[in-house]
Amino acid sequence: MAETDRAGPSEQLAEVEEKPYRDRTSAFCEIRKRELGLSQSTDFSRRAGGSEALIKRMTQYGKLYGHKGCVNTVCFNFNGDVLVSGSDDKDIIFWDWPMKSKMFSYNSGHIENVFQARIMPFSDDRTVISSGADGQVRVGEIKEDGEANTKQIGSHRGRVHKIAIEPGSPHAFYSCGEDGLVQHFDLRSPIPNKLFICSSTSGNRRLPLNGIVIDPRNPNLFSIGGIDEYARLYDIRKHHQTDLLTDQPVDIFCPNHLIKSAGIHITGLSYSNTSELLVSYNDELIYLFTKDMGIGPDLKSVSQDDSVKTKQPQPQVYVGHRNAQTIKGPSFFGLKDEYVVSGSDCGHVYIWRKKGGELISMMHGDKQVVNCIEAHPYFPFLATSGFDKSIKLWTPTASRTTPFPKNAVEVREANKSGREARAQTALGPDIIMHVLRLQRRQAVAYIERSPTVASDIGSDGEEDREAIVVRFSNDEDGEDGDPRECSIT
Repeated sequence: MAETDRAGPSEQLAEVEEKPYRDRTSAFCEIRKRELGLSQSTDFSRRAGGSEALIKRMTQYGKLYGHKGCVNTVCFNFNGDVLVSGSDDKDIIFWDWPMKSKMFSYNSGHIENVFQARIMPFSDDRTVISSGADGQVRVGEIKEDGEANTKQIGSHRGRVHKIAIEPGSPHAFYSCGEDGLVQHFDLRSPIPNKLFICSSTSGNRRLPLNGIVIDPRNPNLFSIGGIDEYARLYDIRKHHQTDLLTDQPVDIFCPNHLIKSAGIHITGLSYSNTSELLVSYNDELIYLFTKDMGIGPDLKSVSQDDSVKTKQPQPQVYVGHRNAQTIKGPSFFGLKDEYVVSGSDCGHVYIWRKKGGELISMMHGDKQVVNCIEAHPYFPFLATSGFDKSIKLWTPTASRTTPFPKNAVEVREANKSGREARAQTALGPDIIMHVLRLQRRQAVAYIERSPTVASDIGSDGEEDREAIVVRFSNDEDGEDGDPRECSIT
C-alpha cells in the first residue's frame, strides 16, 4: 500500500504541494508556519481551515460501504474522529472514517427509515439519539462490545425528519414532526416536554415540520421550518411559562418575494456560530438571514400587510442547485462559517462563499441526489450522502485547484429551468392535492397518507395535506441498485 493510502486526511493535508501564493494567510503559508512552530494549533486550524485555497482543492477522499439502503443521515462525533450514519435499512453504523472502515453497527429499533442519528456530546460516544419515518424518537446506549440497547423515548404522529441537540449538553435535545408538534427531551426524564403545536397562517391547522435548529450563541432560541414559507424563531423560556399548544414565535423570517407564496415550503435550516439563519426552500433557493431581517412575530398581520415587504433588508441568496425531490438541509462550512454548502437533485455538492454568494466549488457526489452534508467540527472535511448506498468523504487534498465539472454550466442551467418551469405553473394547494390523488392510482408507486394533519385539525377550506412515499421492490445491494427505491418526500 502506498504511503498516501496509509496516511489520514490530516496528514495528507500537510503533504499538499505548497504553491507561491501572495496571500500570506493562505493555508499553505499556515502549514509552513505550523511546521516551524510559529503558529499555535488553534490559530492554525482557524486560519487554514477557512482558506479558500484549500476549499477549492476539495476532492473525494473515499467512500464508506455498509448500508443496504439510501443513507439519510451522517454526523461526526464531538471530537471529529467518528462518523455515525443511518439509513432506509434501519441500521445505525459507526465508522472510523479516517481509515475508511466500519467499526460496528446495530439495529436502531425503528420500524421505518432512519432519518436522523446523532451522538450526544460528552457521552463517550455511547449515547445515540435517532428519529425516523415511523414517528419514533429513540435512544441507543452502546455497550463495550459494540452491542446497543435501544428504546423509544418519544413519538410523533407522522415522520420526524430532524432532531436538534442543545449545544454542549449530554442530555437535552428537541424534536419536531409532521404533526406540527415540538418536543423538548431530557434523557434524565422519563417523558418529553411537549412545548407547542406549530399552526398555519390561518391559525387553525397544524403545520407539518421538516426542520429544527438551535442558536449556538443562545441555546434558549431555536428555529423551525415546515410546509409553508416562514421560518419561525422561538424562545423556550416563554413555552415553559405557558400552556401546551400556545404557538408564540418571537420573530419570523421570509424573503419578500416569497411572502404569501403558494406551494413553497422549507426543507432545512442551519445556524452559524454568529446566529445567522440559513434557510433552504423546496424548488427555490437558499437564503441567509441576520437577526435584523425578521418580519415580526405575528403571522396573521404579516400575511395581510404588504408594506412589510419594503421595510426589511433582504437576505443573501445562493443559486445554482435544485432542491425539489427530497428534504435537504443546507449547512455552513469552515471554522468561521465562511462558506455555505448544499446537496442537489443533480447529484452535486455545491459550495458558495457566504459573503456575496459566489459559487466556488461544485463536486459530483451521487448518481442521483445528494441529500445530506455534514461538516467536520475542526477541519475542512465533509461527509455527504444521498440516494446511493455509500457515504462520500471529502478533503482538501487535491494537488491543485479542483475544476468545475465539464458540464457544470449545463447542469446549473437545467436546475434553473426546472425551478422556473415549476414556478410558472403556480400550483395552489388544491391543485397539488389533486395531482397527488392522480399519482395514487399509477402503477409503480403508492402514496401513503400522512397521519400528521388528518385527524384533529379544524378545516379552513383547504384539503388535508398529504405526503408521498415512493417505494420499489428492488432489494439488490450496491451502488447500481435502482435509486428510486428510496423514500421521496
